[in-house]
Amino acid sequence: MSNQITKKNILIFDSGVGGLSVFKEIYTRLPNENYIYLFDNEAYPYGELAQDVLITRTCALVKQMVLLTQIDIIVIACNTASTIVLPHLRQQTSIPVVGVVPAIKPASILSKTAVALIATPATITRQYTQDLIRDFSTDREVKLIGSTRLVELAEDKLRGRAIDQSEIGQILSSLNNNIDVAVLGCTHFPLLRKEIGHALGDKVELIDSGEAIARRVASLLGEIEEEAEEGLLSIFCSAPPVEEAALNNAVQLLGFTPIQLFPLQGV
Repeated sequence: MSNQITKKNILIFDSGVGGLSVFKEIYTRLPNENYIYLFDNEAYPYGELAQDVLITRTCALVKQMVLLTQIDIIVIACNTASTIVLPHLRQQTSIPVVGVVPAIKPASILSKTAVALIATPATITRQYTQDLIRDFSTDREVKLIGSTRLVELAEDKLRGRAIDQSEIGQILSSLNNNIDVAVLGCTHFPLLRKEIGHALGDKVELIDSGEAIARRVASLLGEIEEEAEEGLLSIFCSAPPVEEAALNNAVQLLGFTPIQLFPLQGV
């Protein structure tokens, strides 16, 4: 059996490039598989979409890709989408689907004072998130910061733009000296880990769900043969990307082929 046949095809989906932080964690654990990264930049940011639109677009784009490629596992690398889309997508496909859950439980275990959840406004207000806080942080206060601007800054950073550290400090200023653990509750935010860490100070531990997702993907894929040959990394978007040249340069540094257009059909 050839290497190509034994490789797994891992689909990673997000509204933008934040899911690349999840890709990096999975790739670290499974470096020889094929990765297909699909982002719906036509409807970005997802945090501002109506719930039914978000469900329809995510399911349609993922199913479109599945029809064209033999996908072994689907990763919804977007907290906003994961909080509402997963049950709908799982009803429509037999392929395993992994989502992103804000790391409230491990943060509450680590914390000795209070926890911050830094996420998009949509994730902050979802009932799913409120249930996580209720179930896993009964003895720790959870301070909520919902910011679309941080998502934009993460996208800018990947494209090589300079980031204004003072702006990040201002966004997070209400957390100063009030917490000891911060949850990066959007897959974009690990791209700003250094800047967020600087704003909050050395005494605040930052955690996200990337490593847990990678473990879950590896577990669901089961035993994978050792292969010397690296897999193919392909990336697709639903509309021509902003600053395409800069973004192409960034993703090619990660090993991806140039970005290809994958428009949503029939919706």
